[in-house]
Amino acid sequence: MAKEIGKTTGGHVSPFEQIRKINEAGNEYWESRDLAEVLDYTQYRNFEAVIEKAKLACFNSGHRIDDHFADVSKMVEIGSGATREIKVTLLSRYACYLVIQNADPNKEILAHGQTYFAIQTRRHLQLLPGLSG
Repeated sequence: MAKEIGKTTGGHVSPFEQIRKINEAGNEYWESRDLAEVLDYTQYRNFEAVIEKAKLACFNSGHRIDDHFADVSKMVEIGSGATREIKVTLLSRYACYLVIQNADPNKEILAHGQTYFAIQTRRHLQLLPGLSG
């Protein structure tokens, strides 16, 4: 079933599935900078505003923001061997769903993201004990 979840029509793996990561505890997450790139945000600062809206939606829906959004720092190479620290938000599946709902509706990829996270979130919840229905 896990392979089916990551597939889209025609057997191709969704770009959202391709950027999904698993932590040491076996929990899945997405990095905000990867998601911003897939969603065609060329300026990360514009995507940060979308994340803030999604955090507010999370809070207003009665969920703890910290359970779905983890703000962290990450070191990246910037050329000539130098590194610098950047901000990244680690997103749960639910957080990605909220981000997608609050992103720029003029971006074509958004329709794919809305479908992916709506379907996959529902499938994921059905796999959890006591939540199928």
